Amino acid sequence: MKLTDTEWQIMNVLWERYPATARGIAERLPKEVEWAYTTIKTLLARLVEKGAVKENKKGNTSLYEPLLSRENARRSALKTLVNQAFDGAFGPLMHFLVEEQKLTESQKRELLKTLQKEQKEKK
Repeated sequence: MKLTDTEWQIMNVLWERYPATARGIAERLPKEVEWAYTTIKTLLARLVEKGAVKENKKGNTSLYEPLLSRENARRSALKTLVNQAFDGAFGPLMHFLVEEQKLTESQKRELLKTLQKEQKEKK
């Protein structure tokens, strides 16, 4: 499921603490985000329509909780990035991360450890 940048901001708040009301979400958004209450409600309605968020009514109040896990959202976003920027190949992405992003030695060791673990599990 593809999320827009604004939807990511709402989902990040929900993943941290749910269920939440639209007002509660507004209070926990970063300071630089100055959306109107109606904008947040519209974004939540879209997320409900997409199946990323569940809405439960309690009287006049709507409580929202994520149906889409952070892991699945990240997986989808990564696949989109790889398809669009790296022609669907993970190898060039890994090369880019190692070469261009200047991974620390610790990060490189952790990456190597993960790759070695994956290789052992396949045997």
